[in-house]
Amino acid sequence: MRETRLMMGMPITIEIVGASDGAAIEAAFASFDAVDRRFSTYRTDSEIAAINSGRFLPADYSAEMREVFALAEQTRIESGGYFDMRRPTGALDPSGIVKGWAILNAARLIAATGARDFFVDAGGDIQSSGVNAKGDPWRVGIRSPFDETAIIKVVEPRGYGIATSGSYVRGRHIRNPHAPADPLAEIVSLTVIAADVLEADRFATAGFAMGRDGIHFIEQRPGLEGYAVDRAGRATLTSGFGDFATS
Repeated sequence: MRETRLMMGMPITIEIVGASDGAAIEAAFASFDAVDRRFSTYRTDSEIAAINSGRFLPADYSAEMREVFALAEQTRIESGGYFDMRRPTGALDPSGIVKGWAILNAARLIAATGARDFFVDAGGDIQSSGVNAKGDPWRVGIRSPFDETAIIKVVEPRGYGIATSGSYVRGRHIRNPHAPADPLAEIVSLTVIAADVLEADRFATAGFAMGRDGIHFIEQRPGLEGYAVDRAGRATLTSGFGDFATS
């Protein structure tokens, strides 16, 4: 069973091999809807909007908001400040954590139903488990940052999470907190593979904010592998990335 819906401003695809009904898929999509309602910075009725407008004080924060804020602070520390959810305006934007967190939670909901073979893809960030309907390992194509119809690398995540940050789809939406005027033009995409999609997502965001140094940060951090593409189309891989690549 496979279904794609447009949610959280992006296509979200869920496939569960051998599912007898749509209950698990519906529960997973409902979890994404709840995340959007709570964390969207584009909705005036979201919890994050209430926090940024001063209508919610820390004592009012939900358990989910506290969890995401704690993850954001952990990532800020682990990245040397290159991940920072506080915008120059002072507003809080945890988007760099929320997508991976939402995907991982949806995957856990599906796994809790007893499903072992499934795939959750939200805007190109992916958590998979087991095998596809043909019994083969799931494969993920990394799109070219210069041609969205072209695949430049194919990997088998084998239960690991994969996430890509870049400027080629949404324009400049990631910033270097240490140099806000830095256009981050040297690197156009950074794909990270990690133990789960949350780890991949938060460090893909932080690594991209580092520019050319990002791939070296990924190389040095245990449990992460990366694939960076610069503006000239040159790719730089971490030492273990090839273990996941099929082409």
